Amino acid sequence: MMELNLQRVDYLQVGVTSPKSLRLLPEKKIKGPQRVAVADQTGILQSFQMKKGESVPVFKTLPSSKITRLELGGPLGSPLEKIFIATGPEVRGYTKKGKQFLGFDTNLTESIKTMWVAGSHLFISGNYIYNHYVDCKDQDYFLCSDMINDIICLDLTKVSDVTPILACQDRVLRVLNSSELSYEVEVPGPPLCLSLFAGDGGDEGEELLYGTADGKVGLVQISSLGPSHRWEILNEKRYGGVLCIDNYDITADGVQDLLLGRDDGLIEVYGYDEADEPIHRFSQTMSESVGSIQGGVVKTAGYDEIVACTYAGWIMGLTTEPQHKEVGPGDEVKVSEETQAKISNLRQELEELQRRVMTEREKYQSSSHSNKAMSAIPHFNINDKFSLNRDDASYTLSIEVQMAIDNVLLQSDVPIDLLDVDKNSAVVSYSACDTENGNFLLATYRCQANTTRLELKIRSIEGQYGMLQAYVTPRVQPKTCQVRQYLIKPLSLHQRTHVLDEKRPMNTLKLTGQFSLAEIHSWVCFCLPELPERTPSGDSVNFNFLSTFLDTQLECTYRKGEGIFRSDNISTISILKDVLTKEATKRKINLNISYDLVEETVPETIKLIHPKLEYQLLLAKKVQLVEALKELQIHEQDLNFMSPEYRQILEESEKLQAEYKKQPCHLERLYGMITDLFIDKFKFKGTNVKTKVPQLLEVLDNYDLQSLISFFETV
Repeated sequence: MMELNLQRVDYLQVGVTSPKSLRLLPEKKIKGPQRVAVADQTGILQSFQMKKGESVPVFKTLPSSKITRLELGGPLGSPLEKIFIATGPEVRGYTKKGKQFLGFDTNLTESIKTMWVAGSHLFISGNYIYNHYVDCKDQDYFLCSDMINDIICLDLTKVSDVTPILACQDRVLRVLNSSELSYEVEVPGPPLCLSLFAGDGGDEGEELLYGTADGKVGLVQISSLGPSHRWEILNEKRYGGVLCIDNYDITADGVQDLLLGRDDGLIEVYGYDEADEPIHRFSQTMSESVGSIQGGVVKTAGYDEIVACTYAGWIMGLTTEPQHKEVGPGDEVKVSEETQAKISNLRQELEELQRRVMTEREKYQSSSHSNKAMSAIPHFNINDKFSLNRDDASYTLSIEVQMAIDNVLLQSDVPIDLLDVDKNSAVVSYSACDTENGNFLLATYRCQANTTRLELKIRSIEGQYGMLQAYVTPRVQPKTCQVRQYLIKPLSLHQRTHVLDEKRPMNTLKLTGQFSLAEIHSWVCFCLPELPERTPSGDSVNFNFLSTFLDTQLECTYRKGEGIFRSDNISTISILKDVLTKEATKRKINLNISYDLVEETVPETIKLIHPKLEYQLLLAKKVQLVEALKELQIHEQDLNFMSPEYRQILEESEKLQAEYKKQPCHLERLYGMITDLFIDKFKFKGTNVKTKVPQLLEVLDNYDLQSLISFFETV
């Protein structure tokens, strides 16, 4: 297998872009340079092409409202040469030379978020509403129960029926037929983007690629009878979410490769083996999230490349063209006239920029000292994400700014742990906090020069809820700061799931009272993550959750005047009871509360905690031994007298200490969960056992599973 060697080339920078805002226009000449069409959030659509290593503009529109999506269209079966953009509730169409031929106001109440064009068919959606137009006439409509992240339609030249697919936040692909839901396809994470396999859906036009927020990629066949999952690329290295997908034969083996762009700046290329399974071929990391990716020919005719656009608007290519010529001994290094001209132009451009900066700085300094001085706060965009990771039960907070970040200050009114992130180069410093007045965390991340993206990992404690605030200060003058707020919910480590294990014994909490469906839905939203803010349609609502920390489950079923919550963890039921009662009391609504507790759920929950607790106790014990063993190693040359277990600890000392450092409070959290379980079990019986907590901690210090279960049963 030939190694893929791609060289980075930078083209130009536009304004801040939305995902899927760059496309390559088709070229009549085989392997001829293609034009690039790109749209940004300042409302500018522009097209350019490369000539003699320079970007030459083809057309550029005037600024308008924010452009959220760019797609190509044209008659079915012909090259896609027309450019369509979505801005607000309007769709505009342009020719490849920049002449506007369409201005279609959809009259939607929300801005268009996603769009797909196929022949005379136009598919658009906002956050929850999907619309289908044919020749700009309303055809179909669908109200989705959760947020729509992307939209696509199967290839109409291969599939006879119009089959739109919606990628929804609740880990589901919804396949539609006209205005009706045909069926749902469950996927492993919230799907962010969709793409037809090989660009046309494969041989039958029914194969669909999806990328999820937790970094997984899969292929599913969407047939009229139902879905069929083909393969899935797991995210074992915990890369970022997949924002864009394309298909292009970059390896020149006659088979279209899979191109991925992720929100942590990673670009990946996957080829396919003889069994049509994906195999990793290439990866390269950019400093910003990659929102658009395309395969084609841009810089030089005959050389394939991957063109990507980042959040801050940098357009760059990874080209197969060699950028450096080999020079042998005795050969003269000759710089071509083209390169010399390029260097000269860059120098002139740099001098001009420096001159303009000096002029503007002098103008600002003189105006700031005048009597009529007015200081304008510079505006800047922030692209942030606060998402729960199933693998390690932690939250990832990523903050991306269009300019370099100076520092980020984190403040929290609830206890949280900050975990180490390998790719985070910022220096963190902690400040003393006044916990009595509800300030549990004050940490400052000072970023290195030119850092535009910062990623942090946070672990919360279930039952303790409040607000995490991030104060983001970029490197601009005058100094300015933006605040972002993130809710830490009472059951923050729970994640939506489609599967519930009915064999497990479950505790039940039942609430009745004079409340509407919208009211109880808002209370449940306050308690649990990953729920739509909009009240779902219908008389009754059902949601299932899985604890990412313990793998316990929760089922929520509620309607007007009644809510039933089932879980195999008593602590989950206790937290729900306390928070829902508090929320109802705020609205002066009386609740009738009843519960049915199953005794055997307690030992079952302890058994779920057991492997984690045993592992952490063993890890802590090994880390304690490391220093003593290292000291022994210094004084003793021959270590054969040591047991194999101790020698292994010495060999793995760095790895053990790094793992312990990454999760310093893990053992405390597990102790806390067992203590809460103990208190909650007897609280429902009307007994206060807080005085017996020291005895429980003694049992934990001399941990044995059976001893712990016996302690819970004999108290």
